[in-house]
Amino acid sequence: MIQGTRHDIAGVGVDAVDYDGAVERIIRAGRECRPFAVSALAVHGVMCGVRDPQQRVRLNALDLVCPDGQPVRWALNLLHGTGLVDRVCGPELTWRVCQAAAREGLPVFFYGSEPDVLESLVTRLTDAIPTLEIAGSEASKFRQTSDEEQIEIARRIVDSGARIVFAGLGCPRQEVFAYEYRDLLGLPVLAVGAAFDFHAGRLKRVGPRVQRFGLEWLYRLVQEPRRLWRRYLILNPWFVFVVARQRIRGQRPTDEPQPVVDACRYG
Repeated sequence: MIQGTRHDIAGVGVDAVDYDGAVERIIRAGRECRPFAVSALAVHGVMCGVRDPQQRVRLNALDLVCPDGQPVRWALNLLHGTGLVDRVCGPELTWRVCQAAAREGLPVFFYGSEPDVLESLVTRLTDAIPTLEIAGSEASKFRQTSDEEQIEIARRIVDSGARIVFAGLGCPRQEVFAYEYRDLLGLPVLAVGAAFDFHAGRLKRVGPRVQRFGLEWLYRLVQEPRRLWRRYLILNPWFVFVVARQRIRGQRPTDEPQPVVDACRYG
């Protein structure tokens, strides 16, 4: 089990952690009922932090940033010699945390996506893990929320008795959600990307061999070309460039001024 040390990738901190280490830290926070913000961050998420200084501050304030996506794992190994043998992707992390939460008796809550996706997600997960207690679910509003709405959302989640919260709002909205709701909820909040769609049966996972060679992005591009072409065909080469530049130039300076972060209140 690798608990994880945080390392810099183009100014964004990513933890060298494996599945066991990530699950252990999340479950411990759920057991202790304390704030713990988590993201499974792939190339798109890292590049959001590279492009947007405010988002970079949010990402670096999270408690655990897992290397979702083989290129992020490869960058950690190349730049920092972490020796990670696998990534920590959102759908698999969700599955393992749900299994552990069922063993520990920790109720979970799902926030985001659409009502029909949540219905399928809850049904399939409870069929697969009968002892999993689902405290509730709530669909995304697909817009920014007011201060009052944000407080109400947090109140409903806390009142449900949840001990772990999964956010499926898409990147970068879900990372903003984890950052802003961390202390409002006082619970572990996991930004897990497309995990809701995968476990609801709306998207199919690619085979392990394709995952191992870092080609899942191509499979997903074929599935959703209109939505994902810009993310993969522009941001992926840009990521390779910034990693190569960091490898050549060495580590980034750590004393750059930090911007004031505006509230986004995604819901």
